[in-house]
Amino acid sequence: MALNIPQASSTDPLPEEEHGSAGPGTASLAYFVFALFFIFGGITSLNDVIIPKLKGLFTLTYGQAMLVQSAYFAAYFIVSIPAALIVRRIGYMRGAVVGLLTMMAGCLLFVPASSSGRFAMFLGALFVLASGVTIVQVVANPLISMLGNPRTAHSRLTFAQAFNSLGTTLFPYFGSILILGSIARIEADAGPAYALDAHMSAESHVIVVAYLGIALALVVIAALVWMQRNKLREARADHVSILGSFDLLKRPRFAFGVLGIFVYVGAEVAIGSLLVNFLMQPDVLGLAEVDAGKHVPFYWGGAMVGRFAGAWFLRRFAPGKVLATVAIAALLLLAVAAETTGAASGWALLAVGLANAIMFPTIFSLACEGLGDRAAEGSGLICMAIVGGAIVPWVTGHMADATGLHAALIIPAICYAAILAFGLYARRSLIG
Repeated sequence: MALNIPQASSTDPLPEEEHGSAGPGTASLAYFVFALFFIFGGITSLNDVIIPKLKGLFTLTYGQAMLVQSAYFAAYFIVSIPAALIVRRIGYMRGAVVGLLTMMAGCLLFVPASSSGRFAMFLGALFVLASGVTIVQVVANPLISMLGNPRTAHSRLTFAQAFNSLGTTLFPYFGSILILGSIARIEADAGPAYALDAHMSAESHVIVVAYLGIALALVVIAALVWMQRNKLREARADHVSILGSFDLLKRPRFAFGVLGIFVYVGAEVAIGSLLVNFLMQPDVLGLAEVDAGKHVPFYWGGAMVGRFAGAWFLRRFAPGKVLATVAIAALLLLAVAAETTGAASGWALLAVGLANAIMFPTIFSLACEGLGDRAAEGSGLICMAIVGGAIVPWVTGHMADATGLHAALIIPAICYAAILAFGLYARRSLIG
């Protein structure tokens, strides 16, 4: 991602920021950005554990269960542009604090949601939580690109995304033990209403403690980020038009990149959301719910390993070509998952996580090359495109209801075909 900042030499990894200069100790900001990636990645991946449990408790179809992702990722569409304007007005660091506190509010709303036993309350809490995540992501993506040489932004953002994947790997494992394992103890022959009541009474304390713990951690990190707010001097815009941001879509490369983010997030979330149910199928791995949930970290862990490796590859090969290559790999793995059975099918779908590794940061940085001081607006529009996580899983869920989980994989396959096309289109860098 190219920002309008001076080129850095190899001995000066943290150049002056656009319209200003970095304050003392700017290097330490990278650690805070890594922490932000870890947190919002982990919280987002918990949806993969919540979906199969809510599906059972509320006797939902796949399409209805995917409303969890629709509520969560709809926030990106609604909040991204306002978030970008907030960041331009108050700055990156203060914007991060606003996002973290909004995430905290969303976590606290899980307390009344758990007590009410209403599916709509869970969806509302998820929307507020995701609104905070959206603000943080609007801040984090351009900020990590800002803290170094623009020519290596692809690699640096990919490395930062590895910490996002670390969160998505750890959170589902412990979430499976806490949510899937504990609730599975409810009597199997109980009716849906009784099961929900039993869960809310027996597990309320565990859920309250878990989300209060997350909320407390967010408050601590928000305080730490606030203490660092003056280490980055940045220009702020007092008058920014929301509609004015959309003229960036007149740039073909950027518009194609926005579409790339839409289909990538949609495909990644759709696969992650169906993984537990897919692995539970008798013709795949036939696992119990909690054991299937413990396999979800392999999907996200593949993305983590791939991002560390991808940071190396992206320094040596054209990012667009690397993106096209991994898109082809994802298509081949989906074909194996859809057309085979047993371990080959299950592990092929899990391995798609490895192919996903470099996609988001590479699409993001390729799309944003040349935006200069409009980076925050571009980040906001791209984060808006994350609404693909609300739409593609919903479509995939309805396809699964109609044709089965194997055949439904055609939807994410179409998404990866679009990513392949963008990689080929953007294979030449705009940075001289």
